[in-house]
Amino acid sequence: MRVFFSTGEASGELVAAELLGALRARVAVDAEGIGSERLERAGVTIVRSTRGWASMGLFDALGKIPRLLAACVRVALRLRAHPPDLVVLVDFGAFNLRLAWLLRRLGLRAPIVYYAPPAAWLDDAKRARTVAALCDPLTLFRHQAEFYRSLGLPIGYVGHPLVSTIAARAPRAAAPGDGGIVALLPGSRAGEIERHTPRLLDALARVREVRPNVRAIIVAADDDAQRHVEHLLSFRSPLPVEIARDTRAVLGDADVAIAASGTAVLEAALVQTPAVALYVLSEAQIKLARRIYRGRYITLPNLVLDEPVVPEFIQEAATPAALAAALLALLADPAVQHDGYVRLRAALGPADALQRNADWVLRTVAESRPVAAVQPA
Repeated sequence: MRVFFSTGEASGELVAAELLGALRARVAVDAEGIGSERLERAGVTIVRSTRGWASMGLFDALGKIPRLLAACVRVALRLRAHPPDLVVLVDFGAFNLRLAWLLRRLGLRAPIVYYAPPAAWLDDAKRARTVAALCDPLTLFRHQAEFYRSLGLPIGYVGHPLVSTIAARAPRAAAPGDGGIVALLPGSRAGEIERHTPRLLDALARVREVRPNVRAIIVAADDDAQRHVEHLLSFRSPLPVEIARDTRAVLGDADVAIAASGTAVLEAALVQTPAVALYVLSEAQIKLARRIYRGRYITLPNLVLDEPVVPEFIQEAATPAALAAALLALLADPAVQHDGYVRLRAALGPADALQRNADWVLRTVAESRPVAAVQPA
């Protein structure tokens, strides 16, 4: 089966790569796609790199529109000339919804599965109808499935795939009083690294005032991220920090983690690593974000359970002092989040969710039908 994957950033590549592995456990798959290092390591032939695509907020995204539109057209023409058996879109709605619309306008009749439809916590009826008209949506979250179904729209939901690929580690005792391992996860986007890394390092310095033998590991998602982190570290007086690539290995070793709100926090919760979350935008971005979103939480574990399992420090609240205090509290009492993490795993779906997602995709291919073209949202 020939499959084309379209991702836009690191978290999308993660779930796409794992879906591909589950599909390959059932059928032979020749995969091409839009992505970067993680997708290429999973055995996907990259036809368009997403390097530099990810953005933080509307203003950052605006400058990238011409480049993304050009890439969208080129990819659509390529797929029209050499139609795959299946197109899998993963999140990244600003690009992927337009790609889906263009593919339908160009006459592609192959099924298009939208794996992790966009804006799971900002769904609106117009976008949901567009996704359902162009694609076969398959969500990772129960509440998004309920929203689509409340509108009479078809959508698949069988559980979040990470519950199948991330095992919970055994409970740990508190780290020695003067030490411990702290994982620093600033995010994968350039803006996230730029805004979060200095705060993480300042918080680490405060933690070391109390626990001088703390060991710190900062995660860089790819080569660009590592160069960016190394550059920021170069301005610091000696502050021993290791750089690593494997998020899950680092989380498995860490006594506590502090991460940019996103998939990394969900990974920490599933590993059962005590965690703190932060997120910082520019002043212009945060003003716009606060007009659009008025929910109580932004971190995935808290959103799923609708309770503050993971402490969140957003914008002006993300001070080094506050972050350090939260880290020190979790180092002293690592069991405080355990019950919430157990309930989170149960809420995300069955242990074989990844395999069920792959089976849902294969059934969709077998039962595929032509889809009418509509205007993108």
